[in-house]
Amino acid sequence: MFNNGESRTLNFEEIFKQWNIGEDDVEYPLLNIKEFKKVQLRNYTLSWPNISVTLLTEEGDEEQHPYELSPDQLYELSESAEPTDSEKFGSLIKNARLRAGLTQEQLAERSGTSRFYISRLENNRTDVELSTFRKIVEAGLGRHFKLIIE
Repeated sequence: MFNNGESRTLNFEEIFKQWNIGEDDVEYPLLNIKEFKKVQLRNYTLSWPNISVTLLTEEGDEEQHPYELSPDQLYELSESAEPTDSEKFGSLIKNARLRAGLTQEQLAERSGTSRFYISRLENNRTDVELSTFRKIVEAGLGRHFKLIIE
């Protein structure tokens, strides 16, 4: 999950295929699962201390650093993940609200929540407790709530 609240997945097998990594590439050791698993999370960055990269300082001197993928790079390489249950709840609420002809403010007032909370729920920016979901469905939307576990 990224800091924007979005769930995304990284498929490194596909990423490495796209990169067409060869033996001369710095990423080559990552193709070995034992080396890949040495990854560490450092300041929201994937870092492999077992893979060294040579970088030049402002003075022109060489320095050794671990191979890293920054959050920006990870986001670009990732794909949107399947919706979680809470994201499905948000879509259900939004669709039902629109079918009922209600604004977010009206739904919030009827269900005892805030418009801000309804907005965050519909946009998959917050999780929902079952009791709150039930209030939104029954009191806010005037619908029946039925939970089936199969």
